[in-house]
Amino acid sequence: MNTSPVAQSEPPQIVACTISRDVQNFDLLIEDMEAALGDAWGDLSFEDAIPFLGQPEASSLQFVTIAMDAEDEDNLVNITSVIAAAKAAGVKVILIAEDVSPTALHQLLRQGGDEFVPYPLPENELARAIERVLTAKETPAAKAGGTSVAITGDKSGVVIPVHGIAGGTGATVLAVNLAWELANIDKNDPPKVCLLDLDFQFGSASTYLDLPRREAVLEMLTDTASLDSESFMQALLLHGEKLHVLTSPMDMIPLDMITPEDITRIMTLATAHFDYVIVDMPTTMVEWSQVLLEMSHVYIALIELDMRSAQNTLRLKRALQSEDLPFAKIRFALNRAPGFTDMNGKSRVKRLAESLGIGIEILLPDGGKPVMQSADHGTPMAVSAPKNPLRKEIAKLAKSIHEVNQSAASSGRG
Repeated sequence: MNTSPVAQSEPPQIVACTISRDVQNFDLLIEDMEAALGDAWGDLSFEDAIPFLGQPEASSLQFVTIAMDAEDEDNLVNITSVIAAAKAAGVKVILIAEDVSPTALHQLLRQGGDEFVPYPLPENELARAIERVLTAKETPAAKAGGTSVAITGDKSGVVIPVHGIAGGTGATVLAVNLAWELANIDKNDPPKVCLLDLDFQFGSASTYLDLPRREAVLEMLTDTASLDSESFMQALLLHGEKLHVLTSPMDMIPLDMITPEDITRIMTLATAHFDYVIVDMPTTMVEWSQVLLEMSHVYIALIELDMRSAQNTLRLKRALQSEDLPFAKIRFALNRAPGFTDMNGKSRVKRLAESLGIGIEILLPDGGKPVMQSADHGTPMAVSAPKNPLRKEIAKLAKSIHEVNQSAASSGRG
């Protein structure tokens, strides 16, 4: 008679681990890990993770999920060390974060986090993140620590930043409506147009076009090193089947959280995929403003006929010229410009330009209440107020830009 004990099945190989202060604080994560992996996963504390990741037993790991909440922000040094240990062991990292500040999240993604999923976990989102990290292939540039991005587009887009020199000058109204006019400039051969809202704190392009703000924008901004054509296009929303829009993030983030390298990567992809890239700039000048100024074909600065615009223009002029930056690229536009018959107003415009030493090349009339009504309804003026004088002037500006670009393109082909 065989008296040997009943044969025990081999325990499943551990292919993943959760790492947290206390995994019981993330019960939804436990459920989703079990649903995705059954029993083939383990749990580690932050203190135990680094020693384990250095052991031979860690060789079977394919990924770890690092779960944290606001209390863990004081422990960022240890958490970044855990990420570094995981990357050194060739293990992918998925960050699960609840109520964590964008700055902390940005730092962790920069240290090597491969994916970010907010907590509470959206349905099936962890399974999708696992699939992405396990199927992702490193590019040669990523392996070498480079900053190049995969480009599949064949465009060489015209970059047009729109910058309000003072608050409330109407820069977003101009950016949104100029982008829409360019997208509709030629019914037979419409150009591809992208609107980027880079006012990361108070950007309202999404409001003016009735578009939702999505988590995907912050995810893209905090991990531009892995940005490629597909992920860039997925971060954009489509308005009216014609205009692609990158909205500002759902949450307010520090403007300096984004680096010049981040903006360069985004703009490189945008110009490769679109004929025109309109950029709604923050009023504040930041480190990466120089990138947009140097990449721009036309940099529109919007002012009004008042003292604050005059003073801010002088500040901007001194700042750019002291750094030897191309101030000459800036084209000044006067919003709420005096009418054709307002001789006194026209004289004031002339004196303003002379006193500042600038040319005011674009005069935009006051469109009145319909302008804000159009914005509040989330529609471009061409749709809601096509005969508005401001809309007509923006349409003329778009036509002029397109004609100059077409002429330059023809000369280049010739």
